[in-house]
Amino acid sequence: MEGKSFVQITSDVTAALDEMRREIPDTMQAFGGLAKASMKAGSLSALQKELIALAIGVSSRCDACIGFHVKALIRLGVSREQLMETLAVCTYMGGGPTLMYAAEAVRAYDELLPRLQKRNVA
Repeated sequence: MEGKSFVQITSDVTAALDEMRREIPDTMQAFGGLAKASMKAGSLSALQKELIALAIGVSSRCDACIGFHVKALIRLGVSREQLMETLAVCTYMGGGPTLMYAAEAVRAYDELLPRLQKRNVA
């Protein structure tokens, strides 16, 4: 199935975020601090927090969020089953439109998994 490339989306957004870091460094540094504080392991594991973040990205219909959080989940060792269960709950709460973006999260996983696995082997 042809369509958007999550490799390209995350690359393009990373470049734009780099520009923003140069032009509004205080805002970007504050956001980075919020992300770091929110995502560190606590009562919930880093993996659980990333699954929540992905569910919110899917519900918000944010392609870049899906790409970045799927990448993070792969790096954390998410199983396909964990991903699918999260997307099932997300779809239950969000209905049909969320289902369409849940499918995009599966596409992102299928596209990014082999690339990230290849990097870890090398």
